[in-house]
Amino acid sequence: MVTKNSADVVIVGTGVVGVVIAEQLLDAGHSVLMIEAGPRVTRAEVVENWRNAPLGVKGDTSVAYPSRPWAPHPMGNEKPEDAYLQLSGPDSYAQTFIRYAGGSTWHWAGTSWRLTPEDMRLKSLYGVGRDWAIDYDTLESYYVRTENKLGICGPSDRGLQWPQTGARSAPYPMPALPFSPGETRFTEIAKSLGYNNIPVAQARNSGMPYDGRPACCGNNNCVPVCPVAAKYDAETALHRLEKKGATLLVDSVVYKVETNAQNKIEAVSYYDQHKESHRITGKLFVLACNGLENPKLLLMSKDDRNPNGVANSSDQVGRNMMDHPQLTLTVTTKEPFWSGVGPVVNSGIMETSQGSFRSEHAGAYFRYNNFARNRFVTFAALKKGLVGKALDEEIRRMTACTADVVAAHEVLPDPNNRLTLSDKTDWLGLPKPHIHYDVGEYTRRSAEVYSLPIGKRIAEAMGATDVKISPKFNQSKHIMGGTIMGNEASNSVVDVDCRSHDHENLFIPGGGAMASTACGNSTITMVALAIKSADAIVEQMRGA
Repeated sequence: MVTKNSADVVIVGTGVVGVVIAEQLLDAGHSVLMIEAGPRVTRAEVVENWRNAPLGVKGDTSVAYPSRPWAPHPMGNEKPEDAYLQLSGPDSYAQTFIRYAGGSTWHWAGTSWRLTPEDMRLKSLYGVGRDWAIDYDTLESYYVRTENKLGICGPSDRGLQWPQTGARSAPYPMPALPFSPGETRFTEIAKSLGYNNIPVAQARNSGMPYDGRPACCGNNNCVPVCPVAAKYDAETALHRLEKKGATLLVDSVVYKVETNAQNKIEAVSYYDQHKESHRITGKLFVLACNGLENPKLLLMSKDDRNPNGVANSSDQVGRNMMDHPQLTLTVTTKEPFWSGVGPVVNSGIMETSQGSFRSEHAGAYFRYNNFARNRFVTFAALKKGLVGKALDEEIRRMTACTADVVAAHEVLPDPNNRLTLSDKTDWLGLPKPHIHYDVGEYTRRSAEVYSLPIGKRIAEAMGATDVKISPKFNQSKHIMGGTIMGNEASNSVVDVDCRSHDHENLFIPGGGAMASTACGNSTITMVALAIKSADAIVEQMRGA
């Protein structure tokens, strides 16, 4: 039986990881209570927030998702002294995520690259990083289930699928979307240089409804929000979960995970938006926040039995923070490319992420950013002092003849890249997360000798008259690490099912468990791990 104070399974977080686990448990007959720190809003509210935002801040995806005092998340217009994330180190771990019902898939691009078998064996093959505690063959069936659960479209031609190595046991549920004019030209240019720009597998309905969602109509608004819900986001599943019996608490910030004398998890405590504390009990607990909020919560929950924090006997909670450090080449071209037709990310060069060079430096994935260019170029045109017809013509020219080519890199797990609790607190009095971060020489070397030389050759082949390269690595907002997976309790936080080594009834699935990043977006792997966890939870509940 589920009440406002207890359930068989208590899930903290309502993003994609929590949602897919909740649905599987509900289908198995278990009561589920989900707790969300932030508010629940309608799609129309988000669209209006975005529509009404000034042009100068539309580059900040969070502008459509203003944070609430009790559930702060990073906002682009924060003053340094008010920032939620406290950052230090050679590189900035400046992430963007939202604490809303439905989580950060509200504003993801839908990109769904699988890992390759090689990506999961970096230590064995190249002598760097860590090997996964599971192999690709084990993960493959969970990838297939993820592709069907989210509704991922992709190419039917095996030669255009990723990865090229490793078996695929089932086709994508929907065909790939067509390329935009710019991506078509970019594909031809890449081919002339010996590279293959292939369709992105993406969680978007291509030409047909799927799971109650409509087909993509090419709004080019995927980031920050798909206005018609053709792109999967976890919010689209919440009503269905409630009809199946899930209880959903919003505006409820979990601040403590409580253990009992047997060191099993007994309860979680949360503050509501009025700063009043409540306690929730259950048989089994799932932390399905993101890779920053999960470690923060575990560290805040230290007790006499767990002096370093819950699930942290290994001292690995909060360590090994990872992302996909990216460099952007903004290219001005002689001839028009016309970015902006269809999804914002629809293709990529993935083969450059693989090779024996990985013993020396990181791989990189290259993508043509298909964002419409008008909002990026307008201020540059205004700075030229043009007015009237001349200004209009310059905006049109720059919209057609500029493009972004992004090189996204892998980064190695490093225990020194670490989240700890800041001495600065938020509105509820809870510590803000502090992250020390350095992308490392492995990634920096790639930029010097590998990725930027390739990017410059691509730009030249595009007919570039000007190339501007971002002066430093920017984060891709793909939060990984922090609760890393492993076979040994001494050097990892969770096992192969994302179950805590320290607490048999606590699961911490998602990106935090990933032992390597590769170069492609992390969400599909996060969900595959969540489905694997859900299988283990159902089995464990059967024996409870």
